[in-house]
Parts: sequence; C-alpha cells; structure tokens
Amino acid sequence: MKVLRLHASGQLRLHEEHEPVPREEDHLLAITAVGICGSDLQWYSQAGIGDARLQNPLVIGHEFAGIIDKGDQSGCRVAVEPAVYCRQCRYCKEGNPNFCENLRFAGHGTEDGALREKLSWPKHCVYPLPDEITDVEGAMLEPLGVALHALDLGCVQPGMTVGIFGCGPIGLLLVQLARAAGATRIIATDPLPHRLDAAGALGASTTILATGGREDQQVWAATDRSGVDLAFEAAGENAAVETAINVTRPGRPVILIGIPEDDRTAFQASTARRKGLTLKLVRRMKHTYPRAIDLVKRGIVDTRSLITHRFPLSGFKAAFTAAMKREGIKVIIEPMI
Repeated sequence: MKVLRLHASGQLRLHEEHEPVPREEDHLLAITAVGICGSDLQWYSQAGIGDARLQNPLVIGHEFAGIIDKGDQSGCRVAVEPAVYCRQCRYCKEGNPNFCENLRFAGHGTEDGALREKLSWPKHCVYPLPDEITDVEGAMLEPLGVALHALDLGCVQPGMTVGIFGCGPIGLLLVQLARAAGATRIIATDPLPHRLDAAGALGASTTILATGGREDQQVWAATDRSGVDLAFEAAGENAAVETAINVTRPGRPVILIGIPEDDRTAFQASTARRKGLTLKLVRRMKHTYPRAIDLVKRGIVDTRSLITHRFPLSGFKAAFTAAMKREGIKVIIEPMI
C-alpha cells in the first residue's frame, strides 16, 4: 500500500509499505478522505508542533473517513475519531477524555495518521456515516467536533452578539453553529477576502477584513459600541487574540482555539484583567461525533461548501502547496483514488 511520510521540515515522501494487520479490537480501514489541518501544516513546515517534535518519519493526517475493509461490517463507510482514549485514567472516568493521560492521537508524536491507503484503528473510534454524508464530508466531522467543543465552552445563548476571529474551516463552522444556537449578531474577521465571503454566505451578519489591529473600531461600530458578548479566536495569531480581548464586553468569555506557530500566545494583560475576562483554551473535543453527524445529516451545518480542493495521494505536493498558501478553505486528499 502507499504511505506518505514526513521525514523533515517540508520533506514528504511516498512509500510502498505492507498493509497493516488489525488487532481483534481494531478495524482495518481503507482511507477515502483526509483533510489537511492547520496543525498538519505546522508538522509539515516545522517538523513539529508546540513541544512535540518529529522523532521518526511520521504519517500525518487526523481528519479522516474511510471504509471498513474486512469483517462482518466490511463496506461500511465511517468517520473516524483520531483520538484514542484509555478510558481508565481519572480524566476519562470524569468524562473528560480529551485530557486523557494515555492519549494516542493520529498523526501526532509517534502515532502514525491517515495519509495512507489503509489504517488499523480501534473499533470504538469509528462512526458509521449515513447516506446523506459523503466521505469527504465525513473527514470534516473532526474540525466540526472541535468547533462544537468550543461552542460548548462558550455557552452561546439566544440573542448574543458573537465575534469569530479567524475564518478558516473551524471559524466558518462556528459561524454556522453560533447562528444555530441563537446568536443574533455574528461578527467575523479574517485577512483573506474569500474566507470573509464564505463567512457571509454561511450566516455572519458582519464581515471585517483583518488589517493588523485596525478592525477593532469596525467591530465596535458594528455592535453599536457595545462589543461582543462572546469571542472565539480561531486564527492562531496574537493579533486576533488582541482583537478578541479588546472588543469583548467586561465579564465575558474569550475562547482560544488557534494554535500559534511559535507556541506562544500574547496579549495586553491590563485590558483582559480590568475587564475581568474569562479565557478558555480548547483541547481538541469530547463526545462530539454523534452530534456532528446529526447536524450535517439534517443540513443544519454545511461542510460541503468548505471543501474547495481535492487531490489523490499522488498529488500531495500540490495539495500541501495549496494548503500552505491558504488557497480556498479546506484541502482534502483522497488516498484510495
């Protein structure tokens, strides 16, 4: 089978390897769709992310869907939870598996991910896809899960004014989720005009081009000088964090989702302190796949329009070039084509 491995910064190589032999508790999956995430791009460009560094050639990719290849469920299309929790540690037992002490995560550290033709993965981490959801949309359920978890942390209520700072896939999913949760005004910012166009089409009431901090006054004007009730930072940039803090009303929450390239988040402490803001950081997701599947199946969340580029595994160079340039919105690689 074909396997794409990261050997060093910017060095992806296609290999021919043996097909994995699944354990009794695993399914053998034929991988049909893999989304390229911003964290994958950090692995690709920096040979690591945060304090995790590349130790051996790694298969990246954690947003994926596939088909069960063998057994009594052979042929079943599935979305795949990339995090494998131990279900035994104190955090798992408390209902917070995203803090699992023994976590395995596809495409991170030493755990190979999905940019290959076949993968063996635990049965309890796969979710059947209904006919209404395509495989490429199934790969989008992972970022939708992150957006759902962020929404849960923010506790969106009907009538709120919500700010979304960064309109990549997660930000655009949050636009839709905030609207579905009852937010009446959604202010979206991004430095890329085509992503702002998408935000407007998906439900943002006001879109603002991020221009190095000058968008603060535009947010204030759009909210009648009252600011936002809740802010989601989904850019991974300190400028977006600063804007979110500057325009959020006193006593309200700011949810930080983005992963900064230099592993540092900085903002003016006095502003956040004097406002008494609550800062919450998003650690992946928990218990979101069934909800995510239902939202897409019922048409409440549109993932299909976010998929702008599709490549076969052999086209990985073009796929990563498009993703690094932030062309379109979501780049998908389809290994079995």
